[in-house]
Amino acid sequence: MVRPRKIKLVSFEPKVTYFKPRAVPLAELEEVDLTLDELEVMRLSNIEHLGQEDAAEKMQIHQSTFQRTLTRAREKVTDALVRGKAIKIHGGDYAMPGRDGTGPFRSMLGRGRMRGPLAGGPGGACVCPKCGNEQPHIRGVPCNQMKCAKCNSVMARK
Repeated sequence: MVRPRKIKLVSFEPKVTYFKPRAVPLAELEEVDLTLDELEVMRLSNIEHLGQEDAAEKMQIHQSTFQRTLTRAREKVTDALVRGKAIKIHGGDYAMPGRDGTGPFRSMLGRGRMRGPLAGGPGGACVCPKCGNEQPHIRGVPCNQMKCAKCNSVMARK
């Protein structure tokens, strides 16, 4: 039996979730999937300049889990840069503390797995949890950063 993945605390939500090489048509690109928890370990290590033990404590994971996640994330980004692949940021096993559940995290704790065809990718729709109004999803803009045109509530991914 496979051991379940550890839920990692993520305190950063990217505004842009897709990067691609310039002047290469999307249809010709391969994609590298980078999870939100992988982006968070890179952010804590490379931007916040936290040591692995401090960063791991902040994410409520073991230092060795942090190290493996950081290595995997760096390999993915390096692969994309060297081989000219697009980077799509989505999914992962994480929780975002302080979230109200109206975003793509599907619960009051802000905890969930974002996987599948509508997990932050193209197409789909954003829906208002209060009035049910739907708007087309805008690529690169998380639904929880959009406001409902009717009632001005935060939208959620359909």
